Amino acid sequence: MQKRKLGQGLEVSAEGLGCMGMSDFYGVRNEEAAIKTIHHALDRGIDFLDTADMYGPFTNEILVGRAIKSRREKVVLATKFGNERDETGRFIGINGSPEYVRKACDASLKRLGVESIDLYYQHRVDKNVPIEETWGAMKGLVESGKVRHLGISEASAATIRKANAVHPITAVQTEWSLWSRDVEENGILATVRELGIGFVAYSPLGRGFLTGEIRSIDDLAPDDVRRTHPRFQGENFVKNLELVKRVKEIADKKGITPSQLALSWVLAQGEDVVPIPGTKTIKYLDENIDALAVELSPEDLQLIEAAAPKGATAGDRYANMSNVNI
Repeated sequence: MQKRKLGQGLEVSAEGLGCMGMSDFYGVRNEEAAIKTIHHALDRGIDFLDTADMYGPFTNEILVGRAIKSRREKVVLATKFGNERDETGRFIGINGSPEYVRKACDASLKRLGVESIDLYYQHRVDKNVPIEETWGAMKGLVESGKVRHLGISEASAATIRKANAVHPITAVQTEWSLWSRDVEENGILATVRELGIGFVAYSPLGRGFLTGEIRSIDDLAPDDVRRTHPRFQGENFVKNLELVKRVKEIADKKGITPSQLALSWVLAQGEDVVPIPGTKTIKYLDENIDALAVELSPEDLQLIEAAAPKGATAGDRYANMSNVNI
């Protein structure tokens, strides 16, 4: 398995596994099948697992904890805090208070069944708490040995600089794919590279849209959260199907799937970038891992750029964009 380095000292598999959909947001859940998928990922050399306390809520951490119980030493475990939900799943709000940071970390350690977390992210930035206060508490978690490395998700370039000044950031996690390319223009990618921070790309398959498997909104379960996303609605959906068609044409000529083309494009953006595609099944996991063997020529990259240029995707990433890039 190829390896990549995040920040100044965290080595991970060149591709990770996003575990969110195994417990929440994307329709049907099957815990035993999910655990088999995680085990298969580990068997194939994927050691970087991504979860969060709010997935489920709470149940995804328990699931991942079960899956890695006898294989902890083979796993680089990433989880997150900040999106606060109650036991019913109701969203309470974004919480970055120092007290909550410490409480959330202890709860995650217990659910995961581990003594330390390899990479602990602030999932969303709390506008009501100075980032220096949140990161002061996070720094304390590192000093106490509960956490090894720190990360932040969906933060602006300015916030990344402020947090990094308190404690070095190992990874910034933000959406990046052929249909979400704003990090290339809003200063986030440039800032991360200037500061020597790793980039973890979530939803590198465009929340499944770039797979070419979603042809109608009816392909999504009734409770699938993507139904609420602007890119999956109305005229936006139709326009985005055209983008996927162009990507598929390039993939077909190379004899690979659209998913593999999309993933290989993210991987080609730099050795400091690690995509974390999510899947519930071994079939699609293998397909994603095999993207690591795809080589894109300069001509391929030019064709992809023409097919999916910056700004080509119709619609916002979320219905409410007020809590991203803060």
